[in-house]
Amino acid sequence: MGIYFDKENNIFKLDTATSSYLIEIFDQNYLLHLYYGAKIPDTNLNMLHARSTYASFSAGNENIPFGDFSADTWPMEYGCNGCGDFRISALQIKDKTGCNATDIRYISHEIINGKPSLPGLPALYTENDADAQTLAIKTLDKVSGAQVTLYYTVFENLGAMTRWAVIENTSDNAMELERSMSLCVDLPEMNYDMITLYGRHNKERTAERRALAHGIQGIASKRGSSSHQQNPFMALCEKGATEDFGNCYGFNLVYSCNFLAEAEVDSNCGTRVLMGINPSSFSWHLEAGETFTTPEAVMVFSENGLGEMSRIFHRLYNKHLIRGEWKEKKRPLLINSWEAAYFSFDDDKLVAFAEKAKELGIEMLVMDDGWFGKRNDDRSSLGDWYVNTDKLKGGLDSLVKRVNALGLKFGIWYEPEMISPDSDLYRAHPDWCIHVAGRERSVGRQQYVIDFSRKDVRDAIYAQMYEVLSSTKIDYLKWDFNRNITEAGSAILPAERQKEFFHRFVLGTYEIMDRLTKDFPHMLLENCSGGGGRFDPGMLYYSPQIWTSDNTDPIERLSIQFGTSLCYPASTMGAHVSACRRTGYDTKGAVALWGTFGYELDPTKLSPEDACRVKRQVEEYHKYYDLIRWGDLYRIKNPEEDGFDCAWEFVSEDKKEALLTVIVMRRDAMKNRILRFKGLDPEKKYECDFDNEEYCGQTLMKAGLNLSQMHLNDHEVVRVYIKEVD
Repeated sequence: MGIYFDKENNIFKLDTATSSYLIEIFDQNYLLHLYYGAKIPDTNLNMLHARSTYASFSAGNENIPFGDFSADTWPMEYGCNGCGDFRISALQIKDKTGCNATDIRYISHEIINGKPSLPGLPALYTENDADAQTLAIKTLDKVSGAQVTLYYTVFENLGAMTRWAVIENTSDNAMELERSMSLCVDLPEMNYDMITLYGRHNKERTAERRALAHGIQGIASKRGSSSHQQNPFMALCEKGATEDFGNCYGFNLVYSCNFLAEAEVDSNCGTRVLMGINPSSFSWHLEAGETFTTPEAVMVFSENGLGEMSRIFHRLYNKHLIRGEWKEKKRPLLINSWEAAYFSFDDDKLVAFAEKAKELGIEMLVMDDGWFGKRNDDRSSLGDWYVNTDKLKGGLDSLVKRVNALGLKFGIWYEPEMISPDSDLYRAHPDWCIHVAGRERSVGRQQYVIDFSRKDVRDAIYAQMYEVLSSTKIDYLKWDFNRNITEAGSAILPAERQKEFFHRFVLGTYEIMDRLTKDFPHMLLENCSGGGGRFDPGMLYYSPQIWTSDNTDPIERLSIQFGTSLCYPASTMGAHVSACRRTGYDTKGAVALWGTFGYELDPTKLSPEDACRVKRQVEEYHKYYDLIRWGDLYRIKNPEEDGFDCAWEFVSEDKKEALLTVIVMRRDAMKNRILRFKGLDPEKKYECDFDNEEYCGQTLMKAGLNLSQMHLNDHEVVRVYIKEVD
């Protein structure tokens, strides 16, 4: 298996298919980080721990000869605050004296086949013990009594590992957990670029690359969600690394609330990477005997560029994060009513949509916002989760049966974590919204956030949801979250626990999502947060797909989907063809096919020509479904870098077929366009539908196909499908 303990050298070695990770138990039971990088055979790497020290300014341990160790400069496995390590800290605990100096030392370890679950938290999982192996290293801060168990799970065959920590108060006194990161990695050099995914509403997850510099740099969210602005993903890649070449480290946090991901380059040009809960508005009170579990962090290393790093993430998440019936089951091709009708619809209008959708080959109708309470705009009724019978005159069950009779499945929209000031629920329970006593309550989209840290609130909302969802056959639920959290406080938490609020809120959300998926295991859940404001692995644990962005412009979507794909697989990216007029249906369909695929338009208004195009797209969706769903993604031309073209390719696992798509972003009549494939078997012979010729894989990857004579216009599409010659 992937974990080995070298007793002679006191070194743990964790191996994946692509990487090795080594930890040393050093003098006085310090845990030191030795190595993380390309897979190596040896364990006796004690020589890697030594670092320079600087006279009295790099304090050491009085039991170790001066100069032989200093927590200030040596590679600490889980750097702590206040006991000689002046770099950014993974752990900081305030003990009974009020001091927050923290120092953990090794006491024991255990190697476990399989992977433990994380109570109350989403996490990667195994279906049998042979899928992974886990190392649990138990440490102790003997002064405070904090026992910290560091967990490492190795998915050996997939080239990935995950980390988290469990902090237990073994003392007789209370303590305050002020900082508890999910991972800490000390790399010996700084010759890296940092890649992060920045954005805003309608422009999520655009990749940004910058060189590391001395000092602290990183990303964070304190919005109560992982956010549109920054995604809980960070990569470090060596300078000059590309899609296909160079060392790359990828880090991703399985968490949907406030996070921090940062790197500090120290005076020795070493780099410390931290990722975990954002400590700026966090603490956790631990009474004697209580424990706290950090979210899980995922680590991937590739020595073959960003492309291989991404493909490792994709395989890992498809196999060990996505769960339930829809993990492998083919997902229905849906049409959503939002851009077709917004709040203005009734049951007859929706049935008319369904009738036309059925003619086009669409398989599900989703009724979006506006079906409940007195909801005719975005100013009321969130929290009043009962059917508006002025719109659905025969009731919900009648509508669902009418749609089902046409042969379509039916889906519905919810925003469970929100409450409108103009709602029956708010008038009855004004204290249920998140607020701070005495402060004005900020309004976003004419709504407040309801306090999901409270069990009574969660139970009341879920009871409403359950009554509706169990009353008829609901095949799909879109869960939205359309504003960030302000005035973060709870009416029932005591003063000393108010900084626990954000974490308790997201735990409450996870609990309701868990109940929902258990009570309705056949229902497909899709997450949304004004589009991609909560596109993270925590949400993917409960919903196998997330609406990637509210921006359905296909050209704008290229950068969004390109950036998203750095970490997240196509199977998770909600992508629809909309009525956007910027491009034709061919372009919109090609971009949406790089995702779960669906429609966001009024099907009754399609021209006969566009209806034919939609029918052709439906056929293509079915033809290429398995290839896109399970194939390996290769990013060919980056829209943020090329300026003219965007191109990507899916290759089947057995390399028997591939689909390559090019979108012309900006026409250049003088530009040569040579299209080169990636990831093929160089020895296989492929039949190419571009020119109906046969080529070796090596030829297609090295010489490529020449598109220069096609005289392509702005936003035109070229799609090339190849399959192995029998």
